[in-house]
Amino acid sequence: MEYTVQKLGEMAGVSTRTLRYYDEIGILKPARINSSGYRIYGQQEVDRLQQILFYKELGIKLETINKIVTSPTFDGAKALTEHRSQLLDKRTQLDILIANVEKTISSKEGNMTMTNNEKFEGFKQKLIDQNEKNFGEEIREKYGDDTVNKSNVKVKNMTQGQHEEVKRLSEEVKTTLAEAFQTGDPSSDLAQKAANLHKQWLMCYWSEYSKEAHESLAQMYVDDERFTMYYDKEVPGTAEFLRDAIYVFTGK
Repeated sequence: MEYTVQKLGEMAGVSTRTLRYYDEIGILKPARINSSGYRIYGQQEVDRLQQILFYKELGIKLETINKIVTSPTFDGAKALTEHRSQLLDKRTQLDILIANVEKTISSKEGNMTMTNNEKFEGFKQKLIDQNEKNFGEEIREKYGDDTVNKSNVKVKNMTQGQHEEVKRLSEEVKTTLAEAFQTGDPSSDLAQKAANLHKQWLMCYWSEYSKEAHESLAQMYVDDERFTMYYDKEVPGTAEFLRDAIYVFTGK
């Protein structure tokens, strides 16, 4: 079956302007242009649009989605399996937050007592679950179950103030690192400040500090493309620069 821009937009719940924009940037081009000059979309384009909307629902930027779905190695079936897994994780997290809200309402109504720590359990559990899903296998193999479990317990026991401090440190690491990168010198005062801030951020999760573990994690930032993408998101080479700064910091 074939669809015009208007028909496809109505079916998918997106505007015709959006579909035209997708055509312009090459993320979703029509199957053909008919004799009247109208864009015509077939089944392949319908499936592509579904994938795009799945990725958007997961909060992925359009620029990144474009690179994913237009890649020659893109596997639609595999992508759907990944979408399902991520959406199930999202549903689990929503269930946790809903339960947390219900407990809070019950507490406000005087039907139960809720500690301040319990008020933030849902948010902290989300952080733990995301880390386990994204990096759990690697970090457990590298550092052992005991170390990772202790880290998860530390996160669950965080006060709201500590949780806010983690977010503040994370942002300060990124901004300081971006400034330090411009110097091109991982041994500069600014780069060493970034490495020290990174250590402080780590200690929000780690029960004890080790130079060797810090160095190992820094190398993982370069070796594992998921870490590399996080640090190189704005400026390529940032992950490697951070690793070198940490090496200087630890004296390697």
